[in-house]
Amino acid sequence: MSTKLHVGNFPSTVSEDDLRATFAKFGPVDNVEIARDSGTGLSKGFAVVAMTRDEDASSAIERLNLTQYAGRTIGVSRSR
Repeated sequence: MSTKLHVGNFPSTVSEDDLRATFAKFGPVDNVEIARDSGTGLSKGFAVVAMTRDEDASSAIERLNLTQYAGRTIGVSRSR
């Protein structure tokens, strides 16, 4: 079962492929879903990243939470 991470506060220019590449540095990524406005299709600035292994997800949280990403300070935590 995948470990789901909430990633928030990134700019709308960031794509699923960008996030997948960033999180893949820590281990296999099962899925990336950026929340989008239903009317405009624009990113809402947060996503859910599903990682295959829990230990890789923990490493990603430790290394990426409250760091600069695409010009903003992102938050990375376990999804609730």
